[in-house]
Amino acid sequence: MGASHRLPASSRVAALLVLGLIAGCSSLPPPAPSTAPPSAPSTPSTSAPARDYFALEDDAQTQEMVIFAMGLLDTGYRFGGRNPEAGLDCSGMVSYIVEQVSGKRLPHNALQIAQRTRPIQVSELQPGDLVFFNTQKRPHSHMGIYIGNGRFIHAPSSRGAVRIERMDNPYFSPRLDGVRSLLAAN
Repeated sequence: MGASHRLPASSRVAALLVLGLIAGCSSLPPPAPSTAPPSAPSTPSTSAPARDYFALEDDAQTQEMVIFAMGLLDTGYRFGGRNPEAGLDCSGMVSYIVEQVSGKRLPHNALQIAQRTRPIQVSELQPGDLVFFNTQKRPHSHMGIYIGNGRFIHAPSSRGAVRIERMDNPYFSPRLDGVRSLLAAN
């Protein structure tokens, strides 16, 4: 198994470009563990009135979101996917679930969803809240739904299916860059 079995450099570059294109809303392989404890993301200023934020009717809908999300476990990943039959990406999964539960539409873009939903502190996380991660060196490039007990469900491209992760996962914990609620402020 020598160098004769390696792809030419141009083929390796092409393969990397294709992988980069399909990675869209995915997670990357975990880096070496950090010795520094993860810091809680700062909460942006909430100077905009709460009425400007997307909001569900009541907290029962956030519980329905968690149940609905659990029913999507093992659904295949598809970049740009917004329905389970064709496959889902992270923001497509969230917007699909919200629409099924509430009849309301969210954008199909993690950053736009973050901008339209009410920021909260990590200590305030409740099942049905949204968690956002910086996985592509840009804010809110990946997202999921918090399901409780320190876990969230998301649609990553690696391993190709909707799955559950822990918030303290060595890959996701340092990349957490925001948490949002779909409920109006009390």
